[in-house]
Amino acid sequence: MTSGRGGRPAVRRLLLLLVAVAGCVLLWSTGFTVVRSDDASTKPAVFDPVAYVDGSWDEIVTTIRDDSVDLAEILTAMAPDPDGLVQKTALKAVTEKYGVITQGEAHVYKVKVTGTVTSVDVESSVGTIEITLDGYTGPVTVQVYVGSRIPSDESSVRDSVGFISFGDFRDQTEYGKVSSEINGRILKMLSGADVAALEGKTVTVYGAMTIRTFNLVQIDVSTVKIVPVAIELS
Repeated sequence: MTSGRGGRPAVRRLLLLLVAVAGCVLLWSTGFTVVRSDDASTKPAVFDPVAYVDGSWDEIVTTIRDDSVDLAEILTAMAPDPDGLVQKTALKAVTEKYGVITQGEAHVYKVKVTGTVTSVDVESSVGTIEITLDGYTGPVTVQVYVGSRIPSDESSVRDSVGFISFGDFRDQTEYGKVSSEINGRILKMLSGADVAALEGKTVTVYGAMTIRTFNLVQIDVSTVKIVPVAIELS
């Protein structure tokens, strides 16, 4: 005769087996999917700055052309001293009227530059043309980047347009890639131009400029540099 105590483990094992079988039947009848932890659908999409700028380029150029302010007007409002210096508080008031101040305290403007090209520097990799502005007689020298390189920290165009925001991207790397791609697009545009032939010509430039003010009280605006999105013979 089997004792009641000895039979209990066997009964318990039988019950557990029945529960397991019932669970398998339930899963099979309702359907299930095994998902690998490294499934491609769980990985974030790789950011494509080329595609992003492709989709934004026309709006970037149109925004700067339509919303730019004559640089001569901006520089006159800054009223720098003979050495090209202006107090930060005074500059802030000008930027609040004509441009935008970033979180890093950079003052960014969309500008229209009209004047005569007085010199061309294509010897440096960061080539520039210098322009004497129509309607301006102050101490500020105006230069426009013409290639073959734009400084890597130059983000004037990206920051000026108003619809490209850091919060739209996952991190600083993506945000920086947008600026680099914009600058690359500008350099490609300039690569086919006979820049040396511009000397002595009257031109109109649409572009953007940045004046950095972080941790400064007196700001040196003796030379301002423009990143162009269009250069036209007037």
